[in-house]
Amino acid sequence: MTAKPWHLDRRELLRGGGVALSLPLLQAMGRAGPGAPPPPKRMLVSYFAYGAYMPNATTGVPDGRDKPHDEWSWWPCKDPGPLTFNKSSQPFADLKEHVSYLRGLDHAGGWTMGGHSSGDVFATGADMTNKEKQNNISIDQAAANTHGHLTRYPSLVLGTEGGTGSYGMSKTLSHRGPGRPIPALHKPNEIFSRLFTPYEGESVGAVRARLKREASVLDLLGENSRDYQARLGREDRATLDEYLESVRAIEKRVERTNQWTQQPLPKVDAKALNLAAPQTDPKEYIRCLYDLIFLAFRTDSTRFATLMLESEYSSDSATWNYATHALGYKGATHDLAHKRPVESGHWDRWRAEQHAYFLKRLRDAREGDGTMLDRTLVLWGSAHPHASHSAKNYPLQLAGGGALGFRHGALHAFEGTKKVPLANLFVSMLNAVDVPVDKFADSTGAMTELNR
Repeated sequence: MTAKPWHLDRRELLRGGGVALSLPLLQAMGRAGPGAPPPPKRMLVSYFAYGAYMPNATTGVPDGRDKPHDEWSWWPCKDPGPLTFNKSSQPFADLKEHVSYLRGLDHAGGWTMGGHSSGDVFATGADMTNKEKQNNISIDQAAANTHGHLTRYPSLVLGTEGGTGSYGMSKTLSHRGPGRPIPALHKPNEIFSRLFTPYEGESVGAVRARLKREASVLDLLGENSRDYQARLGREDRATLDEYLESVRAIEKRVERTNQWTQQPLPKVDAKALNLAAPQTDPKEYIRCLYDLIFLAFRTDSTRFATLMLESEYSSDSATWNYATHALGYKGATHDLAHKRPVESGHWDRWRAEQHAYFLKRLRDAREGDGTMLDRTLVLWGSAHPHASHSAKNYPLQLAGGGALGFRHGALHAFEGTKKVPLANLFVSMLNAVDVPVDKFADSTGAMTELNR
């Protein structure tokens, strides 16, 4: 994993613009002719804040008492085995063969961070309390480091609030490595422009000339810095080395952008998207973000993405009142995690409806001999159960990947003697998208329970 990932950051992507065209190209992409290469393998990690309604016990794991399963529990059924669906999980009922629920998994590195702050390590598994205080690489970037060069954009990093936030209050799931969070994009118009019309009406020749000038400046910066390095003390040399690494990373991105100017941009019709959807209409806004991820995957503009649907600290954002806009709930969305009103279950179901919308788009899109969902792994969940602020037993659903070796249709319980780190799933997910790793974060091996 030596290649540096390239995310959609304003300093690292050409400025947007251009003309949106129609969709026939997308219709044809799913039909593979004789001798055509296999469709790509993809991965999305999607996160929702404030946990989920788990009335069975403080951590959401059944406490052993013989109680009926709550019809509004986030978990679709009580006992491990074939899935049945309650009211909260009903939106996934006709996706049964494509989804699995995973109970009892979490990151030990987040246990002492508190429920909200543990969202920082959802996609990394880092031990931020002790040895990795600046976090570490996220699963999407581990994949992008290996295969990101195959697409115009190595990864797509989205979040409903944008930016990075701060340690313990992250607004992004993606991290290049320690101290290197990747800013999330959150404005649909800007995301569309950067994905599909990135040259702002410039000619290809003008773009290449500008890139050549930028490369020359970067070369000069590198040469001058190396000349200066010999006169510095140890700490200053370390700081300069970090700076030079950043310069080299930008050099690679400039070079790769120049290479991709040789390839035509995909034809996508912006009129098919509600790019003006405001956050005060959370259904339209969230579905637009999912639509953009779908189109990025469908056009093979990228194969790895993250989406932080809400951060755990959103009081300065419209997402603080999503439940008000979506359900008419009288109070901040965060309050649902603590007061446990009847709206708790309705809110989980509403969120399930939005995620099921995305999964069904993937399922209904033919690709090769199957569907896009068959070759796309989608992890959806949060970093703590409802109300308790516990950072154990994350609510987790894994979908897709039927053609990548995954079998679905069950609730799996990793409890007691079966307890393993969530990072074991990450190892299996990475291997499934052809990133050969034996270990990720605190993993103890690959997860085989979902294998075909």
